[in-house]
Amino acid sequence: MNIAVAGGTGTVGHYVVGIARDRGHQVTSLSRSEGLDLVTGHGLNRALEGVETVIDVANIRTAAEKPAVEFFTATTNNLLRAEKAAGVMHHLALSIVGIDKAATGYYAGKLAQEHAVSRGVIPWTILRATQFHEFVPQVLERTSMGPLALVPRMITQPVAAREVARALMDAAEAGPQGRAADLGGPRMEQLTDLARAYAGRRQRNKLVLGVVVPGRLFKAMRSGALVPEPGAAVGRQTFQEWLEAEA
Repeated sequence: MNIAVAGGTGTVGHYVVGIARDRGHQVTSLSRSEGLDLVTGHGLNRALEGVETVIDVANIRTAAEKPAVEFFTATTNNLLRAEKAAGVMHHLALSIVGIDKAATGYYAGKLAQEHAVSRGVIPWTILRATQFHEFVPQVLERTSMGPLALVPRMITQPVAAREVARALMDAAEAGPQGRAADLGGPRMEQLTDLARAYAGRRQRNKLVLGVVVPGRLFKAMRSGALVPEPGAAVGRQTFQEWLEAEA
């Protein structure tokens, strides 16, 4: 199969590219490093010539709603237009478990992406996954003030990025299926505990404090609304196993 991966150099994208090639597929990475611009659409028509399946794992690092919505709307619509022109047969997008229960901030952008995909003319699959293990150091980076980190309280079920990539490739090979089964990690965890574990291994002088943050999103995070419901697919690698492997 001829596959193009939007965001092929990112946390999940580089795994998708590697797994696809290991399975014998022809792969193109759609990223700025390859001279493409997903936001403007520059270079997409040429890049998608002969492509059968597009896997979209492109991302933007923001917590603000407006830039997130603008980014995911623009990139998705640009991909869908170029896919239609190129005769692409399957658009596969990675999304996040529970975003319809907390459609604000970054999650509003992902929900806008889902709407664009499901309303488009290209046969599609959307795979929702929980936060990756790599989410923990990202939270520590964003919430740190010197030796102190104020981490929002959150019930999470983190999953290995490699396992998400494998699920995306399975879905690509299976063909369009609409909403695929959600994917979460093997254990329900408290984000503050994971942050302390990571800081204890990597940032020994860091003091992690759990905080209650107001707002719809953080309420959903605390309540466990962003973990998969019964019947979801479950990954194998725990956060602790990932942490030990990284070390």
